[in-house]
Amino acid sequence: MSTLRTLEALDREGLLTPDPRLAAAAEAMAIAVTPEMAALIDRADLAHDPIARQFVPSAQETEIAPGELADPIGDEARSPVKGIVHRYPDRVLLKPLHVCPVYCRFCFRREKVGPGGEALSADELDAALAYIRERPEIWEVILTGGDPLMLAPRRLAELLAALDAMEHVAVIRIHSRVPVADPGRVTDALVEALAGAPGPRRAGIWLGVHCNHARELTEAARGALSRLAAAGLPLLSQTVLLKGVNDDVETLEALMRALVAARVKPYYLHHPDLVRGTGHFRVSIAEGQALMKALRGRLSGLAQPTYVLDVPGGHGKVPIGPGYIGPGYLGDDPDALTIQDAFGGTHLYPG
Repeated sequence: MSTLRTLEALDREGLLTPDPRLAAAAEAMAIAVTPEMAALIDRADLAHDPIARQFVPSAQETEIAPGELADPIGDEARSPVKGIVHRYPDRVLLKPLHVCPVYCRFCFRREKVGPGGEALSADELDAALAYIRERPEIWEVILTGGDPLMLAPRRLAELLAALDAMEHVAVIRIHSRVPVADPGRVTDALVEALAGAPGPRRAGIWLGVHCNHARELTEAARGALSRLAAAGLPLLSQTVLLKGVNDDVETLEALMRALVAARVKPYYLHHPDLVRGTGHFRVSIAEGQALMKALRGRLSGLAQPTYVLDVPGGHGKVPIGPGYIGPGYLGDDPDALTIQDAFGGTHLYPG
């Protein structure tokens, strides 16, 4: 089986529930379901399958709610040069292409990614690199898109070498779905492009791996992650909190444990963005905070992600996890605090 890219292909594989609105959903965003992800889907329960919900178009995508945005995190407002998003003083996003191995139906760039979507020409990439080169305050460059690991290894190596040559760029972070969704792409050539040859790169290379459910960590995915870790690449994870996919504590716990066992440090748990047509994925912040509180009592600190919200309009991410401190009363101490422990107990602490 090759990657499924049309409604007809999904239907042939028994992955669609017929609905006349699906044509509009498919028109609004590209389709791509790799064989690895398609094989994980329970055909007998498509409506509730956590893998199908992420990648198979749904008629619910045609329902646009008030407040949903085409550019929910303000990329366009913070883009001084094509391919660059400069939201924080010391770091930039660099988006060399908008192609992915799979297209997540909740993606905050769902209206930009896909075949035929904007990719940087050679001149545009040169201009984006010049923007970074001319600003010594830029300490970290984050390659995103699209999926940077969809670049040919040679092109990826050239891009990393260009960034590595800029003395002020100390860290290069790469965000990717490839090791999980299309692990066959993690070839020796790709690993060498990332790690550098014959020796390590000057800048620190970090790889952020997007994974939302423990079922995605197949034997092939774990093998790909193992090869990357063995090459000395630090691995982080990014997860989006999604209704019907991972919005219960048991599922999140299983995912975080599986990631740590695969040598991937849980980094961010993203609150879902206000993307058009994604209301069926959205949970409340209060629900997310309750889940994070439950995880605190079940997992070690190594397996705890930071729960974050990307503030609409391009204002960046903020942690929105639960609080554990409140006012208290302890004798004559007016500054005493009440501390809630990881298991729900409360304790007085002197101010």
